[in-house]
Amino acid sequence: MGEHGSVNLGGRDLARRFWADVVGPLLAARFAQVRYAAGRLGSGSDVLGLDDATSRDHDWGCRLTVLLDAADGGLVPAVSHLLGEELPDSFLGRPVRFATTWDPIPTHQVEVNTVHAFARSRLGTDPSNGLSAPDWLCLTGHSVLEVVGGPVFVDTTRELAPLRELLRWYPPDVERYVLAAAWDRLAQRMPWIGRTAERDQPLQSRLLSAAIATDIIRLAFLLRRRWAPYPKWTELAFRDVPGSAELQPAIEQLTTADGWREREVGAVAALDRLGQWQRALGRPTPAEVTEPFFDRPYRTVRSEVAAMLLADISDPAVRALPPGVGAIEQWVENAVILSSPELRSGALAAYRGWLGRA
Repeated sequence: MGEHGSVNLGGRDLARRFWADVVGPLLAARFAQVRYAAGRLGSGSDVLGLDDATSRDHDWGCRLTVLLDAADGGLVPAVSHLLGEELPDSFLGRPVRFATTWDPIPTHQVEVNTVHAFARSRLGTDPSNGLSAPDWLCLTGHSVLEVVGGPVFVDTTRELAPLRELLRWYPPDVERYVLAAAWDRLAQRMPWIGRTAERDQPLQSRLLSAAIATDIIRLAFLLRRRWAPYPKWTELAFRDVPGSAELQPAIEQLTTADGWREREVGAVAALDRLGQWQRALGRPTPAEVTEPFFDRPYRTVRSEVAAMLLADISDPAVRALPPGVGAIEQWVENAVILSSPELRSGALAAYRGWLGRA
């Protein structure tokens, strides 16, 4: 394939060829005895295979991540220097050295790091000795996907595969806690669909319906044990969640029906299905997950749904956390905080503070 014949090559495929044809041979010739991994990891829509022509208007070119074990961490500068000296200026019609939104100086975009330093830069916490309950709860789905969601082209390290396995999903008790918070969040909002509409707030009722639909989709990710990307890509990723198609009619009804009662029926139908998913996981779940809201003509999530999950937690550190808070994405919605590993450390302090008061 000629250089200009590859102009529409997707980011993952471009990275794979860049590794196979350029970066891999360079490392094999100069660092043959070093264990390393290479893949398309980190930031960028192409990491998840979601890039298109619009994606190429910034931060676009030949990008790659090369990772070494901690024992070989001293070689990181040498590997990066080699690439800086030997890489070409372009490959298959795409730039190798280019400026980005985080660095205006054109340079090659092959990130060289150790496995755990790279993970720490994405997760905001050091996973080298495992993760505590507060550590897990400070992870965003997208930050985890930056470590585990992209393709790895070669891996001879001792550390990357165990790390990606560790990040596959929450530990069981943390999962129970996060699920309980998800149901509790729905319980808080559900009665407002009808109440706001009846108090002459039709727009607010529709906005609440849309927010509940978002919470339902996020609960579906949780129950299928899938990390959810940030909102720009949520619907595309949701289509790949097993069983999402069976939820789609109810979600459409919840978000598009004219009357609040019809929207509430859609919410209840989706939640009934999610209750079935939860029972299939072996998690304690009442036979009915919704009920009337006191003696008012609205429905909500039964309090037993969250209570049964919390009662099933055995880890004292998780049991000591305040009910209903959940993971960071369940109580923080500011994109600046959620996208910044450094700022998420503030949430870590909050979780630790709650444990300290237990």
